[in-house]
Amino acid sequence: MAKKVTDIVNLDSDSDDDDGGGGGRGRGMVQSLASLMENQQVPVTDAAAVAPRETLECRSFWKAGENYVIPTGVTPTAPGMLEHARVHPKFLHSNATSHKWAFGAIAELLDNAVDETQNGATFVKIDKINIVKDNTPALVFQDDGGGMDPNGIRKCMSLGYSSKKSNTTIGQYGNGFKTSTMRLGADALVFSRSTRGGKSTQSIGLLSYTFLRRTGQDDVIVPMIDFDISNDQPQPIIYGSSGDWSTNLNILLKWSPFSTVDELLQQFEDIGTHGTKVIIYNLWLNDEGIYELSFDDDDEDIQLRDENAQDGKRLYARTLELRSHISYRYRHSLRAYISMLYLKKFKNFKIILRGIPVEQYNIADEFRHPETIMYKPQATAVEYAASEIKIGFIKEAPKLPICGFNVYHKNRLIRPFWKVIQEGSTRCNGVVGVLEANFIEPAHDKQDFERSSLFQRLEAKLKKIISDYWQSHCHIFGYQTPQIPADKSKRIVIPDPLPTVNTSNPSPLPSDKFSQGGPIIREISISNATSSRTVAVPAPHMRNSTGLRSNFQGVQLNPQPAATDTGNNLVGKSANEISEENLQLFMRCDEYIKKENEIEQTVKSLEKELEEMKSKCAQLALLVDAKKKEMQQQV
Repeated sequence: MAKKVTDIVNLDSDSDDDDGGGGGRGRGMVQSLASLMENQQVPVTDAAAVAPRETLECRSFWKAGENYVIPTGVTPTAPGMLEHARVHPKFLHSNATSHKWAFGAIAELLDNAVDETQNGATFVKIDKINIVKDNTPALVFQDDGGGMDPNGIRKCMSLGYSSKKSNTTIGQYGNGFKTSTMRLGADALVFSRSTRGGKSTQSIGLLSYTFLRRTGQDDVIVPMIDFDISNDQPQPIIYGSSGDWSTNLNILLKWSPFSTVDELLQQFEDIGTHGTKVIIYNLWLNDEGIYELSFDDDDEDIQLRDENAQDGKRLYARTLELRSHISYRYRHSLRAYISMLYLKKFKNFKIILRGIPVEQYNIADEFRHPETIMYKPQATAVEYAASEIKIGFIKEAPKLPICGFNVYHKNRLIRPFWKVIQEGSTRCNGVVGVLEANFIEPAHDKQDFERSSLFQRLEAKLKKIISDYWQSHCHIFGYQTPQIPADKSKRIVIPDPLPTVNTSNPSPLPSDKFSQGGPIIREISISNATSSRTVAVPAPHMRNSTGLRSNFQGVQLNPQPAATDTGNNLVGKSANEISEENLQLFMRCDEYIKKENEIEQTVKSLEKELEEMKSKCAQLALLVDAKKKEMQQQV
């Protein structure tokens, strides 16, 4: 059958377009199919005749490309046809690895539906269904956009084709549909209905990594069938021979979740006159053997089991308040991520997740002490329009260690909470900005930007903006603007052992903290018989495991005496006495830091142990379900 299938459809171009359709013409269509297949002497496949749907040996996404046997030769081109470059099925998997984050793949499919608002789309639904064949979960994306005609669905299922050149649509590479569906599951089934030029059609296409791998294909084969539904009696649209059309249908029935023609065509009933439905099944598992996506933790949400795995590493939130903030939740809650995925609020369009519309959220709407800054990119040959940058304190400032910029491109979030200042710094806690940067290009996975000169200039500008904002507003929360002593000779000289006191953070902090508007840091000159140097040492009440605390009041050494300063306990003390007192305080501070680090390590260890227990519980639950099904079948 492999040779016959190879003659069906060979595709090596692609599109990001996808919409679907629906309808209630099943009975006439089934009669047409029965007639067609009877004339060709190809039996209609029913559930009893279909072999159990085979799955991949490895269900973990990051290992699914391993052990794929690549034949030494390729199938010869059929007589009368020109040679063409082959696309090996393994490319579908390697191409999908551009998505490190499952939510990034879901966002790609949402982008396709949102782009359909220009064709009248009013909603996109994301939900989970159960596959009857094997009682496994599947993802469903459905919109009521303009839908795809037979030509459109072939572009959609091809590699690298895109007709999107609008200034408002984000899709442009013609790769998003393939990478996103293959990142979420091994197989994707597309149903689409549309009307073009007075002709109404509906199409079904199957992009199946399972089918290609299990049947040993050396080229990407995509079985598709089309129908003309302009009249009361729908008719199959046949491009080659009716035998080829029937072969495509039989492949669909064997390798899709639907075993009969009736089941297949029922999927159009809730689509309407135009729209698209995408069903992604054989969802990927994580390294522990359970589904990456969790559908059971929250009936109104879809969550990532490996929370915070957006960039390949776990993050640990120290407080419950931080865990509840959207800057933390978007990493594992699809509802939280979608809520801020688009900058402008839709007027006549809804994103419906598991039956409940997602409420759009822009963190800039809650800014305290907001400011707006206009930024005009500078380029040699191109004139760019100025971009609006909104910046302010979040309502929880400054106690939550959250800062950065939500950067959008053509209304779509690309970089959430981009921390442009030095990692680990507590400066600028609670300061967040929002901007739309249409002058820089996003990467292929739309989770970052290309590192162009324009991007580097923007990054430098954002660093300055957030530092300037902090310096001019930190006094609101009791922080004091740092002041550099006018007389450098008044710096305190202390013995050389001081640098060895801080064992948890031996590296001296940069003295330019004074110029950056950050917390006040005392600058102390350290000297001995042979050398001297100046380091910045935080005051004891300012330090924690990262070196600084955010809730401090600045203390100035050697303050200028004032008439009312009679109660200052530093008055009358020599520099040596103050130095000795500081050493004692630093040593006590180090003890507290050491204890704090030990507690943090304990917390991380317990969290890791908790995750391992959750994983074991999930595996046991799957085994219990399997045993129950086995017992029910025996009964």
